[in-house]
Amino acid sequence: MRRALWMIGLVLVAGAYSGAGVASADVPPNCSTADVAGVAAGVTAATSAYLFTHPDVNAFITDLKGESRDEQRAKLQAYLADNPQTAAEIRAIRQPMTDLRARCGFAAPESDPLTS
Repeated sequence: MRRALWMIGLVLVAGAYSGAGVASADVPPNCSTADVAGVAAGVTAATSAYLFTHPDVNAFITDLKGESRDEQRAKLQAYLADNPQTAAEIRAIRQPMTDLRARCGFAAPESDPLTS
């Protein structure tokens, strides 16, 4: 469970910074490190609450431990394709980070199973 939350959190923060090669003077408003950390913290807290209130999803993600990243991604994509309501709920939880990426010009990480 903790590993899954860390993995989700790291994907969020790493993705926000993957395209952030601009000088600090060129950073758009509300795109600072503090802004990214605040949004990531909120999304991570909401993800945790979602997983605790959806034990089936929590168990599925927890059971991915030990799989390779490629296997985790493939299995998570298949699970979300088979469970569109869950996918929609997780996308809604993650929407603030998606909005921040769009506003600040940060690319989504390649490892994000919800971007394809």
